[in-house]
Parts: sequence; C-alpha cells; structure tokens
Amino acid sequence: MNEKRRPLLIVEDDPALAKQMRWAFDQYEVVLAGDRDSAIGQLRRHEPAVAVMDLGLPPAPDDVSEGLRLLGEILSVAPDTKVIVLTGQHDRANALKCIALGAYDFYAKPFEPEILGLTIERAFRLYELQQENRRLQAREAASSLAGLLTRDPEMQRICRTIEKVAATSATVLIQGESGTGKELLARGLHDLSPRRSQRFVAINCAAIPETLLESELFGYEKGAFTGATRQSIGKIETAHRGTLFLDEIGDLPQALQAKLLRFLQERVIERIGGREEIPVDVRIVCATHQDLKALIARGAFREDLYFRLAEIVVEVPPLRKRKGDASLLAHAFVRKFAEELRRGGLTILPEAIDAIEAHSWPGNVRELENCVKRAVIMADAPALRAADFGLAPVEESEDMFNLRQVRERAERDAVVRVLGRVNGNLSKAAQLLGVSRPTLYDLMQRFGLR
Repeated sequence: MNEKRRPLLIVEDDPALAKQMRWAFDQYEVVLAGDRDSAIGQLRRHEPAVAVMDLGLPPAPDDVSEGLRLLGEILSVAPDTKVIVLTGQHDRANALKCIALGAYDFYAKPFEPEILGLTIERAFRLYELQQENRRLQAREAASSLAGLLTRDPEMQRICRTIEKVAATSATVLIQGESGTGKELLARGLHDLSPRRSQRFVAINCAAIPETLLESELFGYEKGAFTGATRQSIGKIETAHRGTLFLDEIGDLPQALQAKLLRFLQERVIERIGGREEIPVDVRIVCATHQDLKALIARGAFREDLYFRLAEIVVEVPPLRKRKGDASLLAHAFVRKFAEELRRGGLTILPEAIDAIEAHSWPGNVRELENCVKRAVIMADAPALRAADFGLAPVEESEDMFNLRQVRERAERDAVVRVLGRVNGNLSKAAQLLGVSRPTLYDLMQRFGLR
C-alpha cells in the first residue's frame, strides 16, 4: 500500500476527458497538463517515464502544429520518455509523422481505456528495461577500470588502449607523474585480462632497500644468508599465472636490472642460495614517474631492459592537462568523503569549481583527493567555498570564444567547464550553454566527452 506510484503525464485540453483518464489510470500518479507550457513544466517536475498527449492543443486545437512542437520538446528535454500520441480517427498521416519524430505509439480517439492501458504498461516496462540495461552497462564499464573517472579525450583513449592490450601478454610500461593513477591503470589491465582470476602482486622498487629488494623479488632458500631460517617465495614467483606490477621501475638498482632482464628473456628464476631454475608464467606491468630514456643516456638504466619492458608504452597526462577532470573528481571525492564522514549533502559552489579548475595540482589526483578530504572534514557550511580547499577565488575569463582559429578548442572548453560546474546535469548544462539537449549530445559526441 505504501509503494510509490509511477508518474504518468497526460496532456489533454478537454477537462472532462482528462478527468476520465485520471480515473481510468488511477494505478499511476496521473499528472495533468492542458497546454504545451504546462506539459513541459510537469515533465521537468515529475520526470515521468511515459506521457500520453493529445495532438490537438491550444491555442489552435484543430491544428497539429502545437502538438508536434510539444512532442519535439518532450523528446528534447527527456529523450527516454515514451510518448503515446492521441489523434483523430482520420489522422493517420500525422500519427505516422509522430512515430517518425520519435513517439512510442499512437491511438485514435475515441479509445478504449483497457487497450490504451496495456500500451501504457508496456511502455513503462520498456523504459524500465532500458534503464536497467544502462545500469548494467555502466556497472560493467566501472568494474573494468574501477575508480577511474575522466572526461578527458586523451585519458579515454588511454582507457581504450588498456582494454585492447589487456587481452594480450605484452609487457606494459606506464609513465606519468606521481599521483596520476598509474597503479589504477595497472590493476584495470589485470582485471580485464585472462589472468583476472589469479593474483595481482605489486612491489615498489623505490620503497625497499637495495639489499632487500633482490630477496623480495626472487626469494631465497633456507641458509642462503644469515637469518634465512626458512625458504621464502619471492614476489615474481608469488605472481605465477597472474600479474606482477613493478612500481617506480626507474629506481631499480643496476645489479637487479641485469637479473630482471634475464628473467624476461628466459622466464625462469633462481632463488638466492638456490641452484634450481624455476619457470614462472607472469605478466609484467611497470610504472615510473622518471624519464627512462634520460636515465639510459646517463647510464643509469639498461637500454636492453627498457626495450623488454616497453613493448607497450602508456603515457598518463597530469591532472592539469586533463580538461574538466579536476571538477569531475572533486564532485566525486566530496560525495565519497561526505558519505564516509556522515557530513550530509555537501556541495561545491561555482566559485570553488573555478578555483579547482584553475589550480595546477602538482600532486595530481592524489593531492586533489587529500585537499577535498580536508575540506569535507573542516567545512562549516553545506556548500564548500574555494577557501575551504585552501584556494583563492579566480576571476571569470573575459574570453568570448569568438576567434576562428580557436573556435573548436573554445567550444570544447566551454562545454567541459559547464559540465563541471553543474556536476554532469545535462539539462542545466544545455540551459547554461543556450542550446538544446540534442545539440549538447552532438557537441559531447564530437568532442569525445562522456
């Protein structure tokens, strides 16, 4: 009895017929409108999955132009809404025109409520199936590269590269500044690969002293050195049939570079103090914030090892070069930490979004995440200001985006900036940009934005 009824929009200018339809379809939350303006208002307010509309509407009920205009606006504002059009008995041509414009179905007046009710229920069911399908697709996409949020075309290209390379056994080198998400991409590579059911083993080559790193990688036999009271399996052997992630590979000591090269060539290891060659089937994924070619030029990194590791090279751009990602991630982090810390519905003011987008973020995503967490903890108001993030407000740009040679770039920057300001709400974004939702969809597709 307490189940919330699904909203059904009925657009009918005849009060008696509208009242009859409300009674006939009382299993829904019937929302009535008598003209185009009120219909759009009710559509925005209730967001119904299904709408039933008369084609003849005031101010000219005998003309279909107002009805056709309303149909176009409904499908522009809410493209997923299923619209059922009611027409006159001899108005088949206009009914077919409505179908061509995107209407779900049409019925001629007078109609039988039972038959129309079956069509309405079928339309609701189709809408629910489509929404569930989208949720499943989004969940599948999210699970492939879990935790990676981006609007930037270059980062999206990198994600497609990871998806393509994952099915192979190629060794991958991920290069980029600290805090850009290199390990996240490495884990995504493993999760998308045929090795996903096996272990993902990570080791930071810069965090372990050189004297211990060899035993960490290759393991040792009992009695191999003082204190070796038992046999120990190394990280490479532990990752057998899975993926080994070597973070900060640029800090690998030269003595171990030669030993790692031999493993990559022969695919066998020897534990310290052992004589037995142990075959290991493992995929190697490396990451570094250093310029390995510069290290090679200085003699600090082996060139032959580089070419073994760099079968596929992925260059991750810093956050400052990923247009729109700073605001996108800031919104996501605010939601995450507000939920964790039980701070309620915190939001970010537009002036704070502008400051976030203008900041260079030398520490990249890691710095942004820490900054947002601090802001959520320390905030005194439900709307976060630039000062809460430790940033100074920035003045709005005076650029009118009207120079021919920068038109494409300016349009893309405007779309990305507005999407960040409204947190991805396409209706608000279209309103701020002064375009229709279909035009915004076209712009997003042209600029590679999702």
